[in-house]
Amino acid sequence: MMKKLLLFYTIFLLFACKNKPESNTSEDKIMTEPNGSIGDGAISPAMQFPVSIEKAHQKSSFLKHEAVEFDISLTFGGKERLKAKITTLTNSGKIKVEKQDGISLVYDGEKAWILLADQNYKDARFDMFTWQYFFSLPFKLTDRGTKWEMPEKRLMESSLVNSAKLSFGENIGDAPDDWYIIYPAEDGKLDAAAYIVTLNKEINTAEANPHAINYNDYKLIDKIPFATKWTFHNWSKENGLEDQIGEAEIFNIHFIDPKQNFFKAPKQAKEIQK
Repeated sequence: MMKKLLLFYTIFLLFACKNKPESNTSEDKIMTEPNGSIGDGAISPAMQFPVSIEKAHQKSSFLKHEAVEFDISLTFGGKERLKAKITTLTNSGKIKVEKQDGISLVYDGEKAWILLADQNYKDARFDMFTWQYFFSLPFKLTDRGTKWEMPEKRLMESSLVNSAKLSFGENIGDAPDDWYIIYPAEDGKLDAAAYIVTLNKEINTAEANPHAINYNDYKLIDKIPFATKWTFHNWSKENGLEDQIGEAEIFNIHFIDPKQNFFKAPKQAKEIQK
């Protein structure tokens, strides 16, 4: 069990580097056909899959709010990994992570910062972007550069269910060879996402160690659904979700209008390098 946790955590650290937030508006959508060509503005058959998930999550209503805030309690192997309050613009353009241990992380739209600077730690950039990304994933499925294959049936919890593969165009993030398998629930909301990380490794090596996040216990906040429990799993094409290796509780979700300079790095902050 410990070996699996260490392997998952190493892969997860690499995954974080990919997730520098991007603007996510309807004007940014690229309607990409399965062969890589760009359509004439109409939604391609492949793109109908992610668009339907975003509609189930009320993306248009989500983006009408300026920012959203939530608390996260994360554990792996029964041990606490993170407790923090995370605030993010709904377009993911800026982020603040206020950890319970007193350390604050800020992404001002260009650079990532840490306060208290003398307590900088190796996973700071990881904590800045990864949890915000997983929270915002149902609203980011049609970000600029996303490429979708046609849906097909894949195994999920002993049943064949509809799913589709998401990949990325060239120069999208630090690891454009990454891919995801996205599973919607029966009601259209995001159920799970399997993924690989190719940063600093061959794609064959990455594909030998896929993992997945499962979204559960949805609650409505201003009529917008948010998963309040995440579970992390090993994943395979043969079995879908496999043994659970971590979990997170998401609570106190609410929209805010941040004050001016809310996401500005304090003078005492230190830049977090890649």
